[in-house]
Amino acid sequence: MNKPTTNTPGTAAAAPAEIPVDAELARRIEQLLYREARLLDEEKWDQWLALMAEDIHYWMPAVENRRRADKLGAWEPGRGAYYDDSLRELTIRVSRFKQPSAWAEDPATRCVHVISNVECFRTEVEGEYRVHSNFVNYRSRGEADNDMLVGRREDLWRETEDGWRLARRTILITQSLFMSKNLNTFL
Repeated sequence: MNKPTTNTPGTAAAAPAEIPVDAELARRIEQLLYREARLLDEEKWDQWLALMAEDIHYWMPAVENRRRADKLGAWEPGRGAYYDDSLRELTIRVSRFKQPSAWAEDPATRCVHVISNVECFRTEVEGEYRVHSNFVNYRSRGEADNDMLVGRREDLWRETEDGWRLARRTILITQSLFMSKNLNTFL
């Protein structure tokens, strides 16, 4: 099993030289991201979980409004996060969605994930790729509940004998104040 890279997402200083993948591999990775979005839109939770590596770190930090001179930045590891999950926590979240007692999902939320601006880069580890993408997540529930999340993702995808696996995802939303009633979606 390949050891994951240790670059800190969202930190330009930690980013290695950006060596893009060839067009064929970039297209395969784009299709993978589009398939992942469709699985989420169609609530195919188990198929989505099957894309996760056993060592997945799924992280969406809370955004803090800070002046440019503030060296802490808008998000940092160890501070508040909406998601800071391993495979175990993601599995628990999925199991909650599937429970008949999940009243917050009855009626179900209708989601659309739009993925764009996909860029794919090689890493120091053979078979691992840094993938940047932007997203819009539109959610509608009932008659008047509509929410939209916009942001970017910094992923580490790993190509294995069993297929592609997501080893790390950092989700950086643009909103500093989360106006939605809940966060019953994956990004």
